Formats: sequence, C-alpha cells, structure tokens
Amino acid sequence: MSITAERKAKLIKEYAQKSGDTGSPEVQVAILSERISNLTEHFKDHKKDNHSRRGLLKLVSQRRQLLDYVKRTDEKRYQALIDRLGLRR
Repeated sequence: MSITAERKAKLIKEYAQKSGDTGSPEVQVAILSERISNLTEHFKDHKKDNHSRRGLLKLVSQRRQLLDYVKRTDEKRYQALIDRLGLRR
C-alpha cells in the first residue's frame, strides 16, 4: 500500500522546484496522489477494509488542503499542477 523508496525518489526528482526540494506543495501532492492511487487499487480487492479507508480519506483531505493552499497563493501554479497530475477540478 505504501510507495517504494525508489518511486518516492523519482516523484521528488520529477516535481521538485530545485535540487533537494522535498517540502514544496507540488512534491507533497504528487506523493499523496501516488499513495491515494495505490490505496484505491487496494480497495478493488479488499472492499471491507474500513480501517484503511479512513486513512485514505485522511490522505485525500490532506491533498485537498495542499491544493487549496497552492490555489490561494498562485493560480497558475495550481493549474499547472493539477494538469500535470491529471486531477479533476
């Protein structure tokens, strides 16, 4: 359900604003999106796993908060991020 260290490093490298950037909203949203997609696949096989479903809802909420922050601070950056990740909205 969690992402591998290699996949996480690849996401950080792909979405980082500069070298060594792990805390920017783009990187955080990309990592959260990867975790959300992994959990969504998990629920296709395990429909009654409500404990993990709660964790999924927390991840979605956290991602939404980060996206709202980016939208509030820089609209163009927000649009670029959701287009790049293929998120709705």
